Amino acid sequence: MTTAARLRRSAPAPPDTGTTTWEDPGVTKTTPAPPTAGGVALGGDDGARPVGRSGGRRSGQRVKDALLPTAVFLGLIGLWYVITYLVLDPQRRFLMPAPHVIITDALLDQQTIQRIGEGLGRTIQVTFVGLAIAIAIGTAWAIAMSQARPIERSLFPYAVALQCVPILAMVPLIGFWFGYGFPSRVIVCVMISLFPVVSNTLFGLQSVDRGLHDLFKLHGAGRITRLIKLQLPAAMPAIFAGFRISAGLSVVGAIVGDLFFKQGEAGLGSLLDSFRSRLQGPELFLTILTAAALGFAVFTLFGWLSRLAVGRWYDQSRDAG
Repeated sequence: MTTAARLRRSAPAPPDTGTTTWEDPGVTKTTPAPPTAGGVALGGDDGARPVGRSGGRRSGQRVKDALLPTAVFLGLIGLWYVITYLVLDPQRRFLMPAPHVIITDALLDQQTIQRIGEGLGRTIQVTFVGLAIAIAIGTAWAIAMSQARPIERSLFPYAVALQCVPILAMVPLIGFWFGYGFPSRVIVCVMISLFPVVSNTLFGLQSVDRGLHDLFKLHGAGRITRLIKLQLPAAMPAIFAGFRISAGLSVVGAIVGDLFFKQGEAGLGSLLDSFRSRLQGPELFLTILTAAALGFAVFTLFGWLSRLAVGRWYDQSRDAG
């Protein structure tokens, strides 16, 4: 045995440094060992890699988000049947017909579906015209108030007053001034859906960080530049939140206006009043469900537009917070 071999045999063992040393005749190599945590290898080419759990959590959350509303819906349907057959007397069941009666007597009736379809088309027209006008007026109103404090003090009380005045008290006056046709229905729709656009847009424009304003001023940006490139992009989540609220209210406004202004072509509001006066329970409930579906569809549309305009950065930053 050589002197070098005897020295290697007699030398103390080196401390564990997390490396694996192996010897080849005449060559000694050292390779790093995979990192460990609590005795479990975390990486390495040959070791097992940790399985990501984010995809499983997301899919499980989607299933939960779908199952919970479905369970509530089934519970409401069951409660509906209980009220119809256990609470109401047989001669009074027309006040709340069972869901299957609505399907057989109203949904499958061609004449009823035709009337509701025509009324739905007219209500959609009033809804989107009124909502577009409310968005244009409300956004301009909020931008004007955000640019100067005196303008806000002068105009914001009138926005609050417009929201507080009972619309039913204004309906006779609107009919007296503008008639009882399509323009009056649109005016009622605008009055009901205007305030959420004004308040949410103003809140978003005024919530921009003051430091960002100072940074833009430092680079010589004017008021218009700061509005277009700083305030409006930062206020988009709040602006679209107001749009979604106004979208649902615009359907309410269209139906309320049609309910009181009975002249001209009938919408869903006129059909509701007609079915109510004739005690046509299945047709009445089908019209109510159609109006609710329209409101939900418009709300969902603006939710999709919000995600399209804002993107997912807002949701990610909110989740991170």
